[in-house]
Amino acid sequence: MNFVKAHGHEDPRIQALELQLALREYEIRLLKETADALTGELNLDRLLALVTDRARELIQAETVLIPILDESCQTYTYRAGSGKHSEEIIGETLPLEFGICGWVWRNHRAWWRGVLEDLAPEERNRWEHEAGTLIMVPLFGKKHFLGGIAGMNKRGGETFDQRDLDLLTMFGSQVSIAIENAVTFEALEAEKHRAEQYQEELHSLNQELVAVNADLEHMALYDSLTGLANRYLVQDRLQQAIFHAEREGESLAILVVDLDRFKDLNDTLGHNVGDQLLKEVGIRFQNKLRHADTIGRLGGDEYAVLLPRAGVETATLVVEHLLQALQFPVELESGSYVVSASIGIALYPEHGDDMQSLLRRADVAMYVAKRANQDWFLYDPQQDEHTPRHLALMADLHGALERGQMQLHYQPILDLASDRIIGVEALMRWQHPEQGAIAPDLFIPALEQSGLIRRFTAWLLDEAIRQCAAWQDMGLELGMAVNLSMYNLRDSQLPAQLAMLQKRWKPPVGGLMMEVTESAVMNDPHHVSDVLDTLTAWGIRFSIDDFGTGYSSLSHLKRLPVSELKIDKSFVKDMTRDRDDEAIVRSTIDLAHNMGLRVVAEGVESAEVLERLRELGCDAVQGYYIARPMPARDFLSFLEGSPWGVCRRKP
Repeated sequence: MNFVKAHGHEDPRIQALELQLALREYEIRLLKETADALTGELNLDRLLALVTDRARELIQAETVLIPILDESCQTYTYRAGSGKHSEEIIGETLPLEFGICGWVWRNHRAWWRGVLEDLAPEERNRWEHEAGTLIMVPLFGKKHFLGGIAGMNKRGGETFDQRDLDLLTMFGSQVSIAIENAVTFEALEAEKHRAEQYQEELHSLNQELVAVNADLEHMALYDSLTGLANRYLVQDRLQQAIFHAEREGESLAILVVDLDRFKDLNDTLGHNVGDQLLKEVGIRFQNKLRHADTIGRLGGDEYAVLLPRAGVETATLVVEHLLQALQFPVELESGSYVVSASIGIALYPEHGDDMQSLLRRADVAMYVAKRANQDWFLYDPQQDEHTPRHLALMADLHGALERGQMQLHYQPILDLASDRIIGVEALMRWQHPEQGAIAPDLFIPALEQSGLIRRFTAWLLDEAIRQCAAWQDMGLELGMAVNLSMYNLRDSQLPAQLAMLQKRWKPPVGGLMMEVTESAVMNDPHHVSDVLDTLTAWGIRFSIDDFGTGYSSLSHLKRLPVSELKIDKSFVKDMTRDRDDEAIVRSTIDLAHNMGLRVVAEGVESAEVLERLRELGCDAVQGYYIARPMPARDFLSFLEGSPWGVCRRKP
């Protein structure tokens, strides 16, 4: 701005005095105009905008900002700004101890380059780069610190000097009261507005109280994410349903539904995607239920479904409907996701007569279904680890080997190219003297929990390798597949144990195939890779069992020394009736072959499935259509009567 008119004076001193006088007149006029403009202005935003514009002109700054202390007195917010880049800073909130504003608040004095001489060396080094480019004066109200006015970068590349400090200090004193009044007025207006709202609400207080109570009840009884009943409401409705069923002599069913591998998806794709998925699945499930049924979210990815007046037939029908709801991928903004679930069923009064027992037993059934890779499972006391019977079985396991109760059964594996039996899978069986055959799904987890898994695995390996060598001596070229769990792979004694057994029984070279599940591999891929590398060097081959049920892909497994994939039976058994299952099987076969891996399909129960697998190029199959697992003494008889040949050693 041109502050001086030409008066004809040529003396530089007179011109300088005239310039100073004109500058003083301009500053006084600017301060007076600001005072006049602020008079009566109680709108805080308009007032701060005016203050920043006038302050920027007063000290010739590129940018002026006004940080205002927040009500908590712990942070400050840049409420207004004027000039270069100010819009990028307005609205930013910072801790009070941070930055120049914090320094001004702590020291109750202005900041400019002149304060450097008063600082300790450490503090001077910290702030020296700010000197000359930033000036800030405090804003004090009648009772407390309000904030400050900060100028950044003097126009023309100069630095802020004592005169700028004096002007901005005077200006700050002038506007502080106006700002405090506006802040107070803003708070009063807010209070006034609230008071007016309260006045209006008094006219409909009863209706509002009813609405509030309804909201509170909904919050207490319904899940905030999905809008479904929460655990408390599910338990309450189950308790009421039990009272009604007892009085009327009816039955009811409770289902516990858990999404498969949801934690992996949640960790990989983020909680936002996981939350959207949970809401969509809840909507799909709800659309499959009757009006009288209750669906709730128990927590995480676990749902409960209460079916009044329902027996096992109704419960299994509803289960099929729920599974159909997951038949198609869930479409979200971030992509398309395939979801599956494991469902446990418990019935009143067969499985319990109180709320806690029924929920727990439905939960037990769900976990049994998950372990067995089944869609659903009806509660069976034999599978319940917390029943007296199960505890007794745990105790009986300790002497099962010594009493000769354990036996290996062998399930044949058919090569589709030659139609010959090329090997068997060794499967452990327990014949209890009192309770009969105990399912592996029951006693194998018990072995792992009890710490007996190492001892039983040693017996299994010895028996299987001995049998493999015996069949070789008879001229049969049969491979032997044995399952290893994660517990076995973590056993440091496993390599030495296998080396000793190979030396003792001398099975055919390459005749041993160790099967490890996909989930066991992905649980600790680096350790598993080291173990597999060691054993592969000794001629032992490896297969990935139950492929497709874990949360991984072939790309994760390509670095492992495996030679075979076994497609899980859950995809194979219905593949001729389910296009999605067939697509999964076809894709797995193609991808595996592209990586040089053989493919074995489990769960073949019909000629139709076998022939379709042959058409798709699957290498080998096993399942009930070929033969059920059998003791070694029955295996030779099976070979003699089977329509398939067997690989024999050349004389």
